[in-house]
This record gives sequence, structure tokens and C-alpha cells, in this order.
Amino acid sequence: MHHHGYLWTGSKQRFDEEALRRPPHPDAPPPEVRPELMQRYREVKSSFPVVDLPPLETAYWLIKPRALIRSTWEEPKEAADWLRERLAEYVPRFASGGDHDLTRLARLGESAAEQLAWGGDVSYGCYLEQPSFLSLALVCCSPNRARPELTCPER
Repeated sequence: MHHHGYLWTGSKQRFDEEALRRPPHPDAPPPEVRPELMQRYREVKSSFPVVDLPPLETAYWLIKPRALIRSTWEEPKEAADWLRERLAEYVPRFASGGDHDLTRLARLGESAAEQLAWGGDVSYGCYLEQPSFLSLALVCCSPNRARPELTCPER
């Protein structure tokens, strides 16, 4: 097992485009559905796998383009260290004062290492100034515990 790291920052408005953050239903709408709904389904079906927005379910990062992977690690502790380093990088931009607590951020890193060690994924997000959003994810791969059918994007 190994772990991939993902980082996304962008506008809150773009982050809120939930239809592009969830996989489309495996079955297409019935033919008699309104044309605009069918068009929206087709758009989401073609866009979801390639759009850089963080998926609502963390494991679905694995179907995204491999160019979105920021780094890969064999050891959970190394992946958790990356998460801690990214959080420390963004602390000055956090919108909420409570998010600046360095002890809390260190505990997040410890918790991430524990969760990765048993095969769980880790996802963390917070609002930044402007209003923007920061999304960080560590995804277990080969296999993913939540979605074992998803293959490694690097293979």
C-alpha cells in the first residue's frame, strides 16, 4: 500500500459546484427526461473524472488525472508530515482564528498518520481569506479501503 497527496485551492464559488464533485449515477436518465437534464448528466459524466475539484468522497481522487498527485509515499508518517507542512504553509491565510492553533494542527498530523496506517483516507479542508478554500487529501492506494475497485492512477 502507498499514499497519494492532493492539494486544491480555489474560490469558494468554484468549490461549491457540487455536481462536478460527485460521480454521476452509473445509469443514465431515462430517454424521456427533459433535454437539459440529459445534457447536464452528460456534462457531469464527462467532466467528473478530469475536473481538478476535490471529490466529495476522498477515494475518488484516484480516478482523477495523475498530474493532480502532489506526492506519493510508502509510509503513513511521511504522508502525514506532508499534510502538516502544507497546513503550516497556509496558516497565515486561514480565515478562522481557531484554525491557527499549532497544537491542533500537530494533532491533525498525528491523527492522519494513524488513519493512514490502518488504510483510511484523510481529507481536510478549511476556508482561506478572499473567500477561498483549501482542500488537502491523503488517499490510500493499492487497494483503497473504501473503494477497492479504483485502480492506482500511476499504473
